[in-house]
Parts: sequence; structure tokens; C-alpha cells
Amino acid sequence: MGLFNRNRHSAGTTTTTGNAGIPMTDTNHHHTTPTKAEHTHASRHQHTHTHGAKPSFGQWLKFTLLDLLTMLVMGMIGLGVYFADPAPSRSFPILFKDGEIVYPQFSYPLRKEIIPIWAAAMLAFFVPFVVFLIVQIRARSFWDFNNAVIGLLYSLISAAVFQVFLKWLIGGLRPHFLTVCQPDLAAVQGAGVGFQQIMFDRSICTGDQKQINDSLESFPSGHTTAAFAGFVFLYLYLNAKLKVFANYHPAMWKLIALYAPLLGAVLIAGALTIDEFHNWYDCLAGAIIGTVMAFSAYRMVYASVWDFRFNHIPLSRNTAFFYTDGQGEFNGFRDAIWTRKVGWGNKESGMATGAPFDATSGLGGGMGGSGGILGNHHHNHNNTNSASVNRRPDTTTESIMMVWDTITESIMMVWDTITEFIMMA
Repeated sequence: MGLFNRNRHSAGTTTTTGNAGIPMTDTNHHHTTPTKAEHTHASRHQHTHTHGAKPSFGQWLKFTLLDLLTMLVMGMIGLGVYFADPAPSRSFPILFKDGEIVYPQFSYPLRKEIIPIWAAAMLAFFVPFVVFLIVQIRARSFWDFNNAVIGLLYSLISAAVFQVFLKWLIGGLRPHFLTVCQPDLAAVQGAGVGFQQIMFDRSICTGDQKQINDSLESFPSGHTTAAFAGFVFLYLYLNAKLKVFANYHPAMWKLIALYAPLLGAVLIAGALTIDEFHNWYDCLAGAIIGTVMAFSAYRMVYASVWDFRFNHIPLSRNTAFFYTDGQGEFNGFRDAIWTRKVGWGNKESGMATGAPFDATSGLGGGMGGSGGILGNHHHNHNNTNSASVNRRPDTTTESIMMVWDTITESIMMVWDTITEFIMMA
């Protein structure tokens, strides 16, 4: 019962390949028993093409190496820009001629951050990561877990690099800027530029230079960008795995679970307006950047964002997924979800009919059969030996064992990775 074991074809079925080498299941029970040579050839063929099969470390590295190198390069660029001094020489007013502060909204005291940036980044990664692991108790798919983690990293790294460039090249004043700047008030009188000589640059500041640099890079909020990049991606993942917006009436707890990540992202953003590290528009910009990156990254690694028929299917890098081929097996990922309602999660059930405005709505074949999710009645539903039956744990003990198996398989996968790196070295 391995975490990433997805080769669970039913007894009495044979596996062939459809378009682009995608495995399809033949449910015709009047077939002949294959010879040993045929069985060996089919087994090798299946190992080569089946999307659900766990690859060796070398195969996985071949598929993922370019992404890993890209992430490394982008991370180095992002860190370099993050630690660079602000590029623009921003002008700002301090006092009117009568001594009144021009912008009191930048005069708040410097306070300790409620949520440090490192904590926001860790939450944005590890909370979704743990959820991905938990989902594998039922999904049990290496490629689903792989695509979820890779997609999450796409979102987080792209959003981080995007926002640090904006901070560096545009920036803005933090609410505590004047407190950190500590302007020389004696030099303010009549020494400015612009209309009535009330505008100054950072040369008038007497405070700590590192704090001044930081207080000039308020826009956009890095905390908020990271939070929304991670938690919006998790929101989309949960919607796909729980089938919240699908073809049946789900339980309310799924709605709560779905929006809990968004609540967390909004709370992180809101905390920045309490400790006065960001203006509201900094947080709004960060939320938009993070959300756009999360949607983009999710669609890169899964077959759809909103279409409930396909949004749980992890995409292959080398094999196209055809939405209208009538593939009754969802490319081998029919049960790579959490929910087991109305036939979801059963390989022997048919395909769901598309809802209005969903992708490929109304198309024929397996993508929109009239029988709905329970449509394919020509399958043998009485075969109790079929590997596609509902795998809901019967007892608490079995649930515990499945969780334990998930943990041990994950540890073994990490160990295999380390040993293979050592041997390659």
C-alpha cells in the first residue's frame, strides 16, 4: 500500500494506449489470457506511458532538472534584488511652512512585526505542503503530489521575484518612514526643492541607513504576496480535490476548508496594517500579484482551474491531455481526489457532464456523457475483486495505518533521493 503506487488496474482488464501514448482501460471481459511474453511487453509499455507510475529518481530529475535550475537562478536573482539598495531617489515632504506635518500617515512609530517575512513565507509553503501530503492518503499519486509541490514553488518564486523588482525599482514610504528617517529639522527650513521648497530626499535623514532603505520599499507587500501566492494555490487545489464546485451538493465543512486558506492570507495581510509596516494599497497590490501567480501556476500543472471534470488531473510534461477523447480513466487519475461522493473517486463510474461555461461543455465522448458521473453502466459493478472499488477506510485502525504508510513512504523517498545523489557524486 505504497504512497505513490498508482498501478491498480482491475482484474479482468487490459491496458492499451490511446492518443499520445495515454493508457486506456479495456473493459471487454471476453478477452483471451495474454502469454508471458505479451504480459512482459505490456508491463514495460505501461511503465513507460502510465502517468500514475512512480518514476525512478533519474527519470524524475530528467523531467524536473530545468525547473530546478530555473528556480535556483530566479531565487538568486530575487535575493540579490532584495538586498540591493532602493534604486529610485524618492522625494517626500516633511513640514509645511507653518510647521504642520504634511503626511502624518507616514509618522507612525516603528513597531515589531506581528508576522515576520520569513514566517509568512514558511506558512505559505509548509501549510499547503502538509495538505498535499494528507490528500495523498486517498489520492495516492506520485504525480499529483509532484505537480502540486512544483506548482506551489512556481507560484511562490515567481511572485517573490515579481514583487522584489517592484520594491527595488518603484517602492514607496512605509507608515513609519518619518520615524525611521529622523529628518534633520534644522535643515528643513528653506532647504527643500519644488513648490515652496517643501520637498526633500533621503539625504536629510539621520537614522539607520538599513532601516531607511527598508522604509523606502513599502510597495508592494512581500508578506501579502507570499501569503496569497501560497494560499490561493491551496484554495484551487482543495476545490479540485474536494469537488466543492462540482456536480453535486457538498457538505458545508468543505466550504469552510476551502476558504480557510484565504482567511489565513487575509489575516497575514491585515496584520501588516496593524503593526504599521504597510499601507493598505501595498497589501492590495501584493494580494493581486500573489493571486495571479497562483492561478497561472495551477493551470500550468493541472488540466483546468474551474472545470470540475478535469481540475484534479495533473498534467504530464511530455504527453498531451486530450479533453475530448472519451478517456474513461481520466488519464489514470480518476481517483486522485479526496472526495468519494456521487461516484467521484471510482474508476468504474462514468464522466461528469460539463456545467454551463465550463471548458469543453457539451462536447461528446467521455467528457460529457449523458449518464453523468455514474453513467457507464456497461462496466461490471459486481466485481468485488476490482481494484477500482471505493477505498474509504473501514476502521479507525486502517486510517491510522494509511497515515503511517504515507509518512514512512515519504521518508523512504527522501532517503532514496539522498542515496542516489551520493552515488552519483
